[in-house]
Amino acid sequence: MDLRSLNIFIEAAELGSFTRTGEKLGYSQPTISFQIKLLEKELGVQLFDRIGHTVSLTDAGRDLLPYAQSICHLSEEMVLGTASRQEPKGLLRLGAPDSLCGPLIAGNFRQFSSTYPQICLEISTGDTGQLLDFLDHNLVDMICTIDDRVYDTNYVIASEEEILVHFVASPEHPLASQAQVPLEDLVRFPFLLTERGMSYRRMMDEKLARNSLQVHPILETGRADLICALAEENAGIGFLPDYVTEDSVRAGRLVRLNVPQCQVVVWKQLLYRREKWVSLQMRAMIDHLSQISLGQK
Repeated sequence: MDLRSLNIFIEAAELGSFTRTGEKLGYSQPTISFQIKLLEKELGVQLFDRIGHTVSLTDAGRDLLPYAQSICHLSEEMVLGTASRQEPKGLLRLGAPDSLCGPLIAGNFRQFSSTYPQICLEISTGDTGQLLDFLDHNLVDMICTIDDRVYDTNYVIASEEEILVHFVASPEHPLASQAQVPLEDLVRFPFLLTERGMSYRRMMDEKLARNSLQVHPILETGRADLICALAEENAGIGFLPDYVTEDSVRAGRLVRLNVPQCQVVVWKQLLYRREKWVSLQMRAMIDHLSQISLGQK
């Protein structure tokens, strides 16, 4: 059993295709198939079900995967040798929604880059559905979501945090001084919202629908910072996670409206595929992002 066969096995398990594995590793598809067959013959088990142009792990393949990952990881550490050469390096692909890029990356990137100067970070953005699709097709190494709590045995939750979401308005808004705001009063005013169907916007719409109510946005955009800025100018009511509005609320430029009938909680989760090979650069990013809290201080 050689490391090349194990590495090919790991990549094929992640990609679900011998052809795509060959393209990534620089081998022909027949070479990939031959190496997998050699490994299966050596172990005496079938590792993949081959159906059409796709492959999927058998039970024996799933049992082998964590052992193969551990062997290859130990080999990588051995090759790196001295501590000075164990520095994580290479491309790291992270998926995240636009609203998380600022608080997770912009404010902390200099520290991360200074600590890990040989890591090149590539960020892909999208909604939760798109990010999970990126992850399932190995287009990113890990994702950070802000949505319902994901429970799925296909994914490892590297870290998670509960985030509150509130309606926000300018202190000059007619509802700003009310101790509690009924939904019936709230929906009479113009709204500034994220796109329909996106995480906390979807949750808000569902809660309103249960009360046979709906809002009438005058702006829909993926730019949470733009919504926050326009709400400060009293252009409408926003509905945003607290980490987006925290600075504005503390400075008195926005107020959070108390709407007991529409309490929304989302989860920030850092996820990767269970069968994913966790590289040194992935471990570095997991450690880095896990230390960043977006919860209200």
